[in-house]
Amino acid sequence: MANAIDTVPFKRILIANRGEIAVRIVHACRALGIESVLAVSEADKNTLAAKMADKVVCIGPASSSESYLKISALMAVATGTHCEALHPGYGFLAESEDLAKACEEEGIAFIGPTSNQILSMGNKLQARALAKVAQVPMLSGSEKVTDAQHALTLAEKISYPVMLKAAAGGGGKGMKIVRSADQMATLFASASAESRSAFGDDTLYLEKYISNARHVEVQVLGDHHGHLIHLGERDCSLQRRHQKVVEESPAPALEASVREQIRGAALKLAKAIEYRNAGTVEFILDGDTQAFYFLEMNTRIQVEHPVSETVTGIDLVEEQIRIAAGQVLRFRQDDVVFRGHAIECRINAEVPAEGFRPSPGLITKWRPPTGPNIRLDTHCFEGYKVPIDYDSMLAKLIVYGTDRLDAIRRLKHALDFFEIEGVGTTLPFIKFAITHKDFVSAQVNTVLVDKMITEMAHVKVASSI
Repeated sequence: MANAIDTVPFKRILIANRGEIAVRIVHACRALGIESVLAVSEADKNTLAAKMADKVVCIGPASSSESYLKISALMAVATGTHCEALHPGYGFLAESEDLAKACEEEGIAFIGPTSNQILSMGNKLQARALAKVAQVPMLSGSEKVTDAQHALTLAEKISYPVMLKAAAGGGGKGMKIVRSADQMATLFASASAESRSAFGDDTLYLEKYISNARHVEVQVLGDHHGHLIHLGERDCSLQRRHQKVVEESPAPALEASVREQIRGAALKLAKAIEYRNAGTVEFILDGDTQAFYFLEMNTRIQVEHPVSETVTGIDLVEEQIRIAAGQVLRFRQDDVVFRGHAIECRINAEVPAEGFRPSPGLITKWRPPTGPNIRLDTHCFEGYKVPIDYDSMLAKLIVYGTDRLDAIRRLKHALDFFEIEGVGTTLPFIKFAITHKDFVSAQVNTVLVDKMITEMAHVKVASSI
């Protein structure tokens, strides 16, 4: 069992993020008796997180490049307000080795892994090399691809379809599926340009593409004393443009032996780099064979962390803070008990019927779902103006059930109750998705959302005739 620790890890923490994750970190700070300092842009001065934090400091205009992505401004706030630690949340600079290194140089605890660990996992080619040394299963692929002709030669050896991927990438940017040789030149140029624009680096590599693929990831926690555990796996296969839509834990329809192997592989990689803090090792799982392969490691808290918290009862953000303070991990693997099933869906300010067009504006009605086993992580409220400057996510709805079908039933009830007016939202699509026969029967893969979008459009057309 976990040992009680009464010592407050830090006196004051800087939260270098916005939205619901900033609210989430404020809650964790309050629970631990820690003062929270929130860095905000001009656009976020009146957000829920700003109302909750102990101190708020404006770091620049709405533009992310002049505020949330400006390391010098964040460090000035951290040192000026005497913060002992900095939590980067996710997105923005959460996986920036430069921010982690700046904290290390200032003697401020970075609530995440070391700058070297971020660097080693941030470059996908380097991560593949480390995974290979750790003997973690990997898809056939290549080293750096120099040009389209080089890619053609390598693709013939790997066999089509293949995927071009950005070495410095993430979030689906710089990724292109190449199904035949005649597509390579065009898609290579496109992936290279996209990677250069997004990351300032156009380095690409090739990887075998799995057509019936599932996205399964394992949550890990490691401390500074050599202790490392996993908190089970999540299935994040429902994705649109490589962005997750619905996540759940445990991953459904997995053979028991595969479940144990994938968890073990994640720990093997994390141990190989002596990983500290919260991280997620991601895998592609072949839906036809249940063979799994290393994809990447995210060196931060994940958007979908609540489903792991729900089935284990472990507060991941609180553990992040304790680990960063040098405390011994309070749990051993045998202490982690998995109960029931949790599902999370992301509610965005987008209009599904119009190609998921962003829909910023004033929220004129906000009626969140309530009831047993329902959790809503959000920064929104009635009267909140959704800005156009940032990610469109409004909330994460998480439900717990005794089993998967119970969780789906509870989620449907919660979605039916959820009302948002003033901005377009993805609520209609989420309702369609979680009641879709393929989702209910756990026949999920990474292209299922595209199928759902097409089917939903046909249903609407038919109903209007």
